[in-house]
Amino acid sequence: MTTATTPPPHGPLTGVRVVELAGIGPGPFAAMLLADLGADVVRVDRPGGAGLAIDPDYDLTNRNKRSVIVDLKSPDGPTRVLDLAARADVLIEGYRPGVAERLGVGPEACHARNPALVYGRMTGWGQEGPLAHRAGHDIAYIAPTGTLGMIGRPDEAPAVPANLVGDYAGGSLYLVVGVLAALHHARATGAGQVVDAAIVDGAAHLAAMIHGMLAAGGWQDRRGANLLDGGCPFYGTYQTADGGYMAVGALEQQFYDEFVRVLGIADEAPARQDVTRWGELREAVAARFKTRTRDEWTALFEGTDSCVAPVLSLREAPHHPHLAARGTFTDHGGITQPAPAPRFSATPTAVRTGPSRPGADTADVARDWDVPGLMPGGPAPSPAPSKASQALSTAPHRKAPQ
Repeated sequence: MTTATTPPPHGPLTGVRVVELAGIGPGPFAAMLLADLGADVVRVDRPGGAGLAIDPDYDLTNRNKRSVIVDLKSPDGPTRVLDLAARADVLIEGYRPGVAERLGVGPEACHARNPALVYGRMTGWGQEGPLAHRAGHDIAYIAPTGTLGMIGRPDEAPAVPANLVGDYAGGSLYLVVGVLAALHHARATGAGQVVDAAIVDGAAHLAAMIHGMLAAGGWQDRRGANLLDGGCPFYGTYQTADGGYMAVGALEQQFYDEFVRVLGIADEAPARQDVTRWGELREAVAARFKTRTRDEWTALFEGTDSCVAPVLSLREAPHHPHLAARGTFTDHGGITQPAPAPRFSATPTAVRTGPSRPGADTADVARDWDVPGLMPGGPAPSPAPSKASQALSTAPHRKAPQ
């Protein structure tokens, strides 16, 4: 039964309990996504915070979560986390390989308390391999995968795609996919497992189609020479008269025909199939875009199938008519932010609570999860068998994870 403090049912993962061992980068974002989908995510913060250099009130990756503080280096710290793990469906950690084990909260210790637990591990290099213990950040992880080398102009250094390709696309999203798949398996069999989500694996996997094109001879292994990497004059960005930019993606013939018609170069543009004249076509497109402002071009292309859109800034994006109509962004607690995605017809999601402040929810979680030992000076609770453990005891044919 939902209490006054337990997050109300909201989203397809309502009822799923997640423990997040605090970190920065892809782990918190993955946990935020699970929380957005309705999971009851309890973030275990360390004393002094996780080190992200912004006010916790603005750390949107901690929205829809609750926070407790546990010092894992204290004598009873690991026991407090294991008590949570015993009552959870999922645990997420982003330490270097071996650190969770040394702290006493590794997979073996957690599975001893809860054999059905899905234990998600988020790292850059993965749990094994020659670089597994090496420090790094997003850019260093995507560099050796070939992904970073694809992005940018041919005569310039590779472009840095913020931390979207590595941390969030190759890391967080793959961790969430893995966790949900393992959770499905655990609920079917009663057996949990470890999910090893490495940014290098995910970032490489994102380029699966490109590798196929490369093998087929349809992709050159260099920047700015291909259909989708800016090498194609009708798939790229162009500056406008006011210093803004328009994005063009007119790949198919019917879209290209509409594009050059609206742009006003249909009669002078060289044949798009002639790759040897792509440079000439690019110059014609660039010169034409320079004759009007971004907003003027936006108005001209409005309502057409030219596959052209204005390049907006972060502050401009929420005001785009389509995004505003869909509610792609939402305001909560005075902060404009992306709304949860994707969308569900039967179990809608929402931003239910703002970023959790470290330790603010300790008393509520201790009560709701029946872990009184979370409270400073509280009693050490007797280990309570999880539902999954109870299921295992009635299903002797099922094997616990090795």
